[in-house]
Amino acid sequence: QVQLVESGGGLVQAGGSLRLSCSASGRTFSNYAMGWFRQGPGKGREFVAGITWSGRSTSYADSVKGRFTISRDGAKNTIYLQMNSLKPEDTAVYYCAGSPSGGLGPNSFNYWGQGTQVTVSS
Repeated sequence: QVQLVESGGGLVQAGGSLRLSCSASGRTFSNYAMGWFRQGPGKGREFVAGITWSGRSTSYADSVKGRFTISRDGAKNTIYLQMNSLKPEDTAVYYCAGSPSGGLGPNSFNYWGQGTQVTVSS
């Protein structure tokens, strides 16, 4: 079974930064992509960012473009989400996700971490 474990969530002030990490274990994929989703209170889960296995292609939700950066450390099988200029609207549980097909479309992600809470105070 694939295990995705997130870390790095916490409470920050608006305008601050956080870096989330997600490590994958239990199984590896030849060309899998990984990414981040989030779910705020009373909202559905939304796609935030994705990255291909090579790290050469990325995708971002419009709401986070220019503020968030996704990256990948292939040697550690780990992805990161650097979140800058955080806004209260970014408050959500952030989930790491895996895409065995390698696609970056939201529906391509089939494996999920347990989530890490990000709270941005105003």
